[in-house]
Amino acid sequence: MKYLIFADASADIDKSFGEENDVHYIPMEYSLGDEMRTCAGVETESVMKAFYNGQRNGDLTKTSQISPYLYKEYLEPYFKAGYSVLYLCLSSGLSSTYQSALLAKEELKEEYPELDFYPIDSLAATGGMGVLTERAVRNLDAGMSIEDNYNDLLACVAKIRHWFMVEDLMYLKRGGRVSAATAVVGSALNIKPILKIDENGKLITIAKKRGSKAALNELFELFKKTYDAECKDDVISIVHADAAEIAEELKQKVLEIYPDVTIRTGYLTPIIGAHTGPGMVAICHMGKNWEK
Repeated sequence: MKYLIFADASADIDKSFGEENDVHYIPMEYSLGDEMRTCAGVETESVMKAFYNGQRNGDLTKTSQISPYLYKEYLEPYFKAGYSVLYLCLSSGLSSTYQSALLAKEELKEEYPELDFYPIDSLAATGGMGVLTERAVRNLDAGMSIEDNYNDLLACVAKIRHWFMVEDLMYLKRGGRVSAATAVVGSALNIKPILKIDENGKLITIAKKRGSKAALNELFELFKKTYDAECKDDVISIVHADAAEIAEELKQKVLEIYPDVTIRTGYLTPIIGAHTGPGMVAICHMGKNWEK
């Protein structure tokens, strides 16, 4: 059965890798100030710099959900061409897009019973989805069926780790992640929250560090503690919200202890950056299963 790999635009996937390996995207909408935009894949560096500079200059940013109707509209041309679809979706702990994809699956199955649509609740975002997407492509290239690929990725969902440092607490305040008082005091004291996506796919604060250097070191320590070196064939993703120097420093720290790994670095998608603000840095990788 012919099938294609899809991810939604909340994923951070190396642009060249996506183009060379026929990765497809479900577009998502976001706004910068009064302007509504559509993110249909990996944005260019110039677009992302303008986005984060807009945030620094006071432009409000937000995102919107994908409806079941839009899923069907985006995917139907591929089904008409005879392709099934394996789709990595933004965590159900952060968005309702996975539920919309399941509704679209029912409609597509009625019209195209000989084909399959496999949405995967990645319990991930940004670079974590990128790690899973590259694995999905590798499985496809190795001749794995869509069902076996789906099951392999489901088993890997529990292994994905995301560690974030955030520059501006005000974005977390708007999203209800921290209180207004915490945001004001934290900003005054140069406090940098450390966050993770937990086993339920939800974003939670796990530590607070004073200054970017201490926060960067904390990300590195969390990586060292949880990285599964047996997954050396899977990439490590480092993404940033216009903080390339910090991201590069983190990359070099990782390469000092694991010189043979593949690390992807790039800009954080505006779909996630709308809620975290400029200056954020994250490292996403394979780890061991969550302890129960």
